[in-house]
Amino acid sequence: MTDISKITELRKLLLGMERAMGLEDLSAVERDIYYAASELASRNHGVRTTGLLSHDLMENVSRPTFFRALKSLVNKGYLSQASTSRRGVYMVNAPQV
Repeated sequence: MTDISKITELRKLLLGMERAMGLEDLSAVERDIYYAASELASRNHGVRTTGLLSHDLMENVSRPTFFRALKSLVNKGYLSQASTSRRGVYMVNAPQV
């Protein structure tokens, strides 16, 4: 099996998992923000915008694109602003399957 065919199999597996979790309608940037938020929130009680911006998955995402996608995730219910904190802290919500 070649390296590209291994990557292809991994990508197909990931796509199937994203479909099962209801993430297939998100843009690539929205998915990456959701993945980063999920990873960071598992360590803390919520995730700060600054933490998301410095995550490896956000390396090639411009700030305007990041904030548009973040707003979209909040509007879609994947993330919500933490009610007990100041601005810039988000809670990760389970996807609606």
